Amino acid sequence: MAGKILVVDDEVHIRMLLEQTLEELEDDYDIELLTAENGEEGLDLIRSERPDLVLLDIMMPYINGYEVCQEVCKDPDLSSVKIILLTAKGQEVDRKHGLNLGAERYMTKPFDPDEIIAVAKEILKLDQ
Repeated sequence: MAGKILVVDDEVHIRMLLEQTLEELEDDYDIELLTAENGEEGLDLIRSERPDLVLLDIMMPYINGYEVCQEVCKDPDLSSVKIILLTAKGQEVDRKHGLNLGAERYMTKPFDPDEIIAVAKEILKLDQ
């Protein structure tokens, strides 16, 4: 197994779109795709599955994406987990906050599927 990518978003159609987008990596690089529908479930999966990359929404029930990012980034056992915050919150203050919490990238919705693939490949060091 080359790696794992976790998609955490409370909107089912966004999860499905991201899964369809990332199928290329699943097929070409033997990446395992995991999904969670809220921050609490996402954090549990991060702790149990140790994905290499997490595409994380911010505005979610139970635990928001900022809180998940903060928990992951302060846990030394999860230091290999890279987080991309993928959100509708496009303000500069939101972007800075996410990056200051330890996110690798901050991307806004609507997203470009080709950009998602390119960024995931870059972070996972595929094609090198």
